[in-house]
Amino acid sequence: MKMAALNSSLSSDDIPEKKEDEFNEFYTEVKEIEKRDAVLTPKQQIDRLLRPGSSYFNLNPFEVLQIDPETTIDEVKKKYRRMSILVHPDKNQDDAERAQQAFEIVNKAWKTLENEETRAKCMDVIEEAKARTDHMILEKKKKSKKESKESGNISTMLEEETEQGYAHAVWVMTMKLFADMERRRRELATRDAEQRKRKREEELSAEAQAAMEKEWQRNFEESRQSRVDSWKAFQSGSSGVTKQKKAKKIKAFKPPKTKAESR
Repeated sequence: MKMAALNSSLSSDDIPEKKEDEFNEFYTEVKEIEKRDAVLTPKQQIDRLLRPGSSYFNLNPFEVLQIDPETTIDEVKKKYRRMSILVHPDKNQDDAERAQQAFEIVNKAWKTLENEETRAKCMDVIEEAKARTDHMILEKKKKSKKESKESGNISTMLEEETEQGYAHAVWVMTMKLFADMERRRRELATRDAEQRKRKREEELSAEAQAAMEKEWQRNFEESRQSRVDSWKAFQSGSSGVTKQKKAKKIKAFKPPKTKAESR
């Protein structure tokens, strides 16, 4: 679009034909250089996304897609498409496994920013990072002013007060906040998993106890008649023995003999 506008504003009357060709060639070369610098090569992008510490760097979707938080969603989508093509495994078959990892990271970043709710949360992190950075700068300035007053020296401008220094400070704080959020998420996930595990163990223990009680009750019911029969047999046997003993005692009883009177 810029090229078309530029060409329309430069007529053949303004620039000789040869000069115009040279200018167009120069302009095309500059745009190619800008384009080349704007996006890294596929290998460089894969290396960037999988560099040491990337598990924390990649928590920030703006960092993954190399865009400003204020970028419109349409521009974010364009950047996502370009980057996903760059790191796609089909385009990097000599390094397909790492390319697949990088592709998934890029896709996750886009999904995060595409969703209004998750993107709003990311923007909240950015705003908090700015607020914390502002507070940090204010505290540093107070400390510097106090030290300068005590030493008699003139306080110097802080690095964070420059545009580049401020942007870097906000970036660092943003990374820290995203890392803290991820740490808390993992702690909560671990705690939740432990609670679910304990609850499941308690449920299994209760189920086992209930099964044992049910089995005991079943066996108790099944053996009831056997116990009754055994008791009846025992009672019957005891009664017969008692009667025999009584009969023997009766049979064996002999009245005492009477003695004849002596005169």
